[in-house]
Amino acid sequence: MAPRRAGIGHARRTCYSRGPTRQPPLNPMLHRAPTIGVLSFQGDFAAHAQTLERAGACPRLARRIADLDGLDGLILPGGESTTMLRFLRAEPWFDALRDFAASDRPLFGTCAGAILLARVVTHPAQASLGLLDITARRNGYGRQVDSFTARIAVDALGPEPLEIVFIRAPVIEAVGPGVEVLATYGGRPVWVRQGRIFATAFHPEMTDDTRVHEFVFDLKPSS
Repeated sequence: MAPRRAGIGHARRTCYSRGPTRQPPLNPMLHRAPTIGVLSFQGDFAAHAQTLERAGACPRLARRIADLDGLDGLILPGGESTTMLRFLRAEPWFDALRDFAASDRPLFGTCAGAILLARVVTHPAQASLGLLDITARRNGYGRQVDSFTARIAVDALGPEPLEIVFIRAPVIEAVGPGVEVLATYGGRPVWVRQGRIFATAFHPEMTDDTRVHEFVFDLKPSS
């Protein structure tokens, strides 16, 4: 497990929205940290928020469609994908999330969030956003009792191995021609991207290592 970096993101960081009701600070030398939303109906959204803070971003818990306004990126966290679907269907979230993806801002799904992004979901089949050209098999790495951790090399993150945590994780069974595989485990993709849309089968927020979030959202933590 990578050590936490002391003081990340707090020294000279300030947060403000890009929306019409908020203004940037008067001091232009202050760094505006990106505001990254975390869909917060259910699941491990709090852990993502803490990781974003350590990585130098300003997290915003998104429970209403209006909470997407002014965000620089968005996370669909792990949890229970069928439960999340019930919330997404209660309001026009499908349209809102597709519009968000079309705006070319980073969209990142972890575990259940990856299932929601997938073009095809199996075991069993379920509705999804269809924004990422992958086939995701639910609970492909086993049930809750089969949870485990591993360490893998990820070229995009440098020489230090990345610790990955699998909890009821989906298997990415297939990827389309426009999907880049950023990391594999056991010969299968576990971190993929298609343009500005990213997905991991594992939970990057469950360790102290912030590199995955930094890479996805192009964060540059303060020293």
